[in-house]
Amino acid sequence: MLKVLLVDDESWNRDIVRTFGLWDELGMEIAGEAEDGSEALRLAGELSPQIVITDMRMPGADGVKLMNQLHECYPEIKVIVVSGYDDFKYAQNAIRYGAVDYLLKPIDPGELNAVLRKCRKELEESSRAREPYALDIEVSFSLSSYKQLMRVHFNELNLEGVNAVLEGIEKELVQGGSGRPGMLRQAASEMLLLLKELMRSNALEEDVLKAEIPREVLLSGSSTAAYLKQLYGTSLEQLIGQRKFKNKLNLDEVRQYINAHFAEVVTLEGLARAFFVSKEYLSKVFKLEYGCNVTDYILQLRMEKAKEWLAEESIPIKTVAELAGYEDVGYFYRVFKKHYGVAPGEMRKQAASLKMSNPKG
Repeated sequence: MLKVLLVDDESWNRDIVRTFGLWDELGMEIAGEAEDGSEALRLAGELSPQIVITDMRMPGADGVKLMNQLHECYPEIKVIVVSGYDDFKYAQNAIRYGAVDYLLKPIDPGELNAVLRKCRKELEESSRAREPYALDIEVSFSLSSYKQLMRVHFNELNLEGVNAVLEGIEKELVQGGSGRPGMLRQAASEMLLLLKELMRSNALEEDVLKAEIPREVLLSGSSTAAYLKQLYGTSLEQLIGQRKFKNKLNLDEVRQYINAHFAEVVTLEGLARAFFVSKEYLSKVFKLEYGCNVTDYILQLRMEKAKEWLAEESIPIKTVAELAGYEDVGYFYRVFKKHYGVAPGEMRKQAASLKMSNPKG
């Protein structure tokens, strides 16, 4: 049963609402009554009602103050305002704090029950949206290639590429997401987690991602894709503004960027575009600062990490190659042997022998 809290300083007004409401038919019960906003707020904490029906003008804490507090403390509660004052200011406040409807006294039974049905419907939809959904492996699999492309395009500040990826995702969602809100929610959640990762690695504020996914976003594949486009676009614009209007290139930022993305496709051209400088200038100042060019720096990072992971015998060599940014394990073998003079398997054996001869090391 849905719990309803009645709030009015006049007991006869509460009696009317109690009499006119089709409570059993609607699956509701009046859990409590209050004479002013302060008492109502206390009861809201004790009774956890889903619906509050309140007058606006009451002694002490009036309906405006009550709605303000409910909006801040219990935003999930549905509020119905009932007032004998046909005053636009009250209606404005009711709307501002999310009232489901504003009813004038004398109450019309049909209007009251219609708005109660509306509350029940919204609460049921909200409950379904919060239900845990089973992880769909097919959804994750279909998104994996899009995620890889998104990382490259976002980090290179390629807005056109970012939009192309999201348009591809939109097609997938429109084709497969019809009638499957679980698929839409999973796709939106996974892409938002990726965006959070991208924003964090680029030192961007994450405030835009704090809110829950709005219910209307999950109505269709198109609405989900539009929501993602808006968030990705806003974040990318923020990053572009952050990079573009700096007075000079910060080489330490470039180095940190490479350190965070060495296993991805990082090119001199992409770095130059991402930091708004020419590739010739970037190549020159990077070598002056670090004593090697960008390509050699990335190679060194990959090889050091690969050597570190090879020491863990539980990690397959193919996986080590992938972690280091090499999809072709044969190419990884060649690069690794050229760099260290021994093959990855031999390096692993040497590391194992060293452990055995020095177990405490």
